[in-house]
Amino acid sequence: MSSKLFSNITRFVILVFLQVLVLNNINFAGYINPHLYVLFILLYPFTGNQSLFLFLSFFLGISIDIFEDSGGINAAACLVAAFVRPNLLRFSFGISYDHQNIRLANTAFGSKLSYIFMMVIIHHFVLFSLEMFSLNHILLILKKTFFSSIFTIILTLLSLTLFSKKYR
Repeated sequence: MSSKLFSNITRFVILVFLQVLVLNNINFAGYINPHLYVLFILLYPFTGNQSLFLFLSFFLGISIDIFEDSGGINAAACLVAAFVRPNLLRFSFGISYDHQNIRLANTAFGSKLSYIFMMVIIHHFVLFSLEMFSLNHILLILKKTFFSSIFTIILTLLSLTLFSKKYR
């Protein structure tokens, strides 16, 4: 088994269990809840098989849904995030993405932050829109999206900083 495959499987399992056992129990002020499992979608190899990536993203979301008993909203949000990821990569990294030579640890902070920010906002907006499923609650959806996204982005940046390998 290749080391990339093993690291992706390990990342998948750790993020699911971390989300289910620890992060789902964090709930500040009723609407701030981190969703760190998005990190799997962010870090999946950029040159990987897109069909497999969509399947794994769906499987990630449905795994969270099974533990949360949430009816597929995480699976839908993960699938949307995985589907728009190539466009977000192209927007954030430009020509580097087109030439397939991106290494997230070595990119400029602004590009990395824009990629993470847009991915998390899209994921959270879809997640909370499906959770509420009513335009009558649009302010609550936007509030939950904004505050949960900020918390998730901070945790994501901390995780990337703490657990990234330094390439020289």
